[in-house]
Amino acid sequence: MTRTVTTKRWKFAAGLAAVALVAGACGGDDDDADDGDDVATDDSAADSDDGDDSSDDSGDDSTDDTVEVTQDGSVLAAVQDRGTLVCGGNNGLAGFGSIDAATGEASGFDIDFCRALAAAVLGDSEAIEIKALEAAERFPTLQSGEIDVLIRNTTRTASRDGAEQATFLHTTFYDGQGFMVPADTGFTTLEDLAGATVCVQTGTTTLTNLNAVSTDRGLNMTALEFESNDQLNPAFQAGQCEAWTSDASQLASFAAGMEMETTILPEIISKEPLGPAVADGDSQWAQVVDWATMATIQAWEYGIDSTNVDDFLTSEDSNILTFLGQPVTDADGNEAVKDLGLGLPNDFAYQVIKQVGNYQEIFEANLAPIGLTLEGSPNDLWTNGGLQYVPPFR
Repeated sequence: MTRTVTTKRWKFAAGLAAVALVAGACGGDDDDADDGDDVATDDSAADSDDGDDSSDDSGDDSTDDTVEVTQDGSVLAAVQDRGTLVCGGNNGLAGFGSIDAATGEASGFDIDFCRALAAAVLGDSEAIEIKALEAAERFPTLQSGEIDVLIRNTTRTASRDGAEQATFLHTTFYDGQGFMVPADTGFTTLEDLAGATVCVQTGTTTLTNLNAVSTDRGLNMTALEFESNDQLNPAFQAGQCEAWTSDASQLASFAAGMEMETTILPEIISKEPLGPAVADGDSQWAQVVDWATMATIQAWEYGIDSTNVDDFLTSEDSNILTFLGQPVTDADGNEAVKDLGLGLPNDFAYQVIKQVGNYQEIFEANLAPIGLTLEGSPNDLWTNGGLQYVPPFR
């Protein structure tokens, strides 16, 4: 079963504040899924990111509902033996993860990173199964071993790294929590929402962040909670609340599918670094996921994409040859392919780029359609002033 994760795209430029986008009837992707997720910032316990996630925040705990991790340290071998990669994803967030109702085809930014991992590990980007998860299901499902990796707009936080027994890898999308309002309200600042009712997904860090900013600034906002974005979206459009808070990218994704005209306020109240996560206890698998993900960014830096990767197989740059798993001649004239010791085929990066593409291709294909901009945003390459920077492949 292939499920997609919808993506959202929004201009993350000017320090995340330039998200003030008026998303009117942008047609587009329907999304509405719970992706909302993710944006959590730090709020410790709330660990689930923005809408997303929430699993752990469940609370407290007087009852011990801890899920025991069942990973045995051999996920890579298990995936290779099975011949299929099982990803925990989203199936209703346009741009990040969604499923085509007619074809059943999964697509989205997060889905493409699942495909990139499958290309690296199995040599086949289509050998994936997407297990659609609600926000609260994410970490218990990861801990139980039902999925090999979680790639579902999920924010990395200290409590998730710790209490949720999750190992987060390279950030694939730098996000932040924002607020969306109907354009006809005329609201332009967060202070305009003083005393307002705000729609938010329950059990998420988004809710925690909302309560914190409301209290800290004396805004006295009232949270109207919903279990999923499928419930929240129509409530917002029906006027049950004056604003909707979630990851800015998620808001852009939903706005793109609405007929009503909306405005995303420019202020971002949190840091929401989104990326893949695996269960603690298997360092080899964590490294595999990390380097397969980062291969898309390194290729982008080298100027390598799915259309020209074959041209680089005869490059005179030894670093590029090593990256693509090609033989390199040393000072003594000996030619050999360097084994990076990751347990992956030497040409894993080549397979990732050839079959899926580099980071820029993945972003433009999935997030640009919902109005998100790569250039000048935190998600841009470090050489362009962004935050995407990866260690050397050597």
